[in-house]
Amino acid sequence: MRPRRFDLIAFDWDGTLFDSTRLITRSIQAAVRDVGGREPSDIQASYVIGMGLMQALAHAAPDVPPEQYERLGERYRHHYLQSQHEISLFAGVLPLLADLRSRHHWLAVATGKSRRGLDETLRHVELQGVFDGSRTADETAGKPSPLMLFELMREFGVEPERMLMIGDTTHDLQMALNAGCASLAVSYGAHDPAGFEVLQPLHVAHTVRELHDWLLAEA
Repeated sequence: MRPRRFDLIAFDWDGTLFDSTRLITRSIQAAVRDVGGREPSDIQASYVIGMGLMQALAHAAPDVPPEQYERLGERYRHHYLQSQHEISLFAGVLPLLADLRSRHHWLAVATGKSRRGLDETLRHVELQGVFDGSRTADETAGKPSPLMLFELMREFGVEPERMLMIGDTTHDLQMALNAGCASLAVSYGAHDPAGFEVLQPLHVAHTVRELHDWLLAEA
């Protein structure tokens, strides 16, 4: 059976499926402090979520010189790994993914995380076999470059009009526009939804339950 509207649905990870926005924000701020930079505000730190790691850190800490970027990345990973056990999937995500699979959608992840970081997460028993494919920023290009979506479409033989990108940031929505595919936004993640409309998402879901209902009705 072919899905009604979208063959391939790609999800951002952090802030969309995984409740990690606050931890990432705190880890960025702590890393910048560690290398002597000016600590970014919550808004500044959360804005870069979804970008590739070094691209994000450079944007969040413009006063940190490039020769400090490697240490900045190391300190970010240190703070994140210290507390990653505290975070989990948003409630309702697993039933949502199960329902989409039962309707024969291909499911993928398109994330600013590293390949190593994503693979560590996907090794959890509850996520094994859930996703058909994935792309990360370090093996393609950081958002809003459309490269990871182009590679996923090529892998599955899907045209842009048969792909949907779901994310919580303007980076995700801009990436979808750049790739020529549709997008759907969630408002419970890293970015203020006031900035979403100009990027033309089909819908803005305010809860996982609303996201679930929209996908079952419209995808």
